[in-house]
Amino acid sequence: MDRTLEAPPLSAPSPAAVLELFKPVTWFPPMWAFMCGVVSSGMPFEGRWLFLIAGIALTGPLVCATSQAVNDWFDRHVDAINEPNRPIPSGRIPGRWGLYIAVVWTALSVAVAALTGPWVLAATLLGLALAWAYSAPPLRLKKNGVAGPAAVALSYEGLTWFTGAAVMAGALPHGPVLLLAALYSFGAWGIMVLNDFKAVEGDRRMGLKSLPAELGVDAAARIACAVMAAPQVIVATLLFVGWDRPWHGLAIVVLLGVQLGLMARLLGDPKRLTPWYNSTGTTLYVIGMLVSAFAVRGLTGAGA
Repeated sequence: MDRTLEAPPLSAPSPAAVLELFKPVTWFPPMWAFMCGVVSSGMPFEGRWLFLIAGIALTGPLVCATSQAVNDWFDRHVDAINEPNRPIPSGRIPGRWGLYIAVVWTALSVAVAALTGPWVLAATLLGLALAWAYSAPPLRLKKNGVAGPAAVALSYEGLTWFTGAAVMAGALPHGPVLLLAALYSFGAWGIMVLNDFKAVEGDRRMGLKSLPAELGVDAAARIACAVMAAPQVIVATLLFVGWDRPWHGLAIVVLLGVQLGLMARLLGDPKRLTPWYNSTGTTLYVIGMLVSAFAVRGLTGAGA
């Protein structure tokens, strides 16, 4: 019998099992994007500390943790085959506790977001909607090689950057901030495609149409690299031409140049080298995010 479908026991799962379900290691990317949003807002921390703490909690321990719980609940049957030691299939989070935790954490995320202002609440609601749509039927966006990575990229990069800026400004962020959030979110789609390489065989067996499963690893890697590079070219151009930030633009060019060299090696053996690229090229990508965030601190308009 599937232990996840039994009636919930009287005793709750251990805090250690719940923490493992939430996967704290996955909180870093959205929290980094949140801090980029904070920096790009140009606002001082004085008087905003409580909002800043609430925003950090939202992007990591709340919304991101919720997305992990939702994903593990709806993947519990697959995990029982591929990763039976995870908290839900192993029985350390028994019965329907996985679903209950996901629902409670969703509600808690909405409650915290509501206290930080309407723009943060709107971003949080969209992020939570994407988290459920990504994993849960009937949409289950993860089955689509384009929509799945897009949902994760928007949630992890764009919405969290927006949240950081909105938390500090207490209002809709200005044009350059919104543009950077959108561009780096678009580029993160390529990073998410690379993350699918580790599960190509499993995706094919389970009918998940990830890009590498559909097009092959080599073609998917070329597309991912192009998508990661293109927005950085646009950011560098904006910094040089549109926003008069040549030194920041030069830094982006240098970071991108190194990434292109690393991408050339990656394309030689994408499946084997993707973990290596994630620790090198992706690191340079997120450093560029912070550089561009510092660059727009003093800008106040979309065309500034």
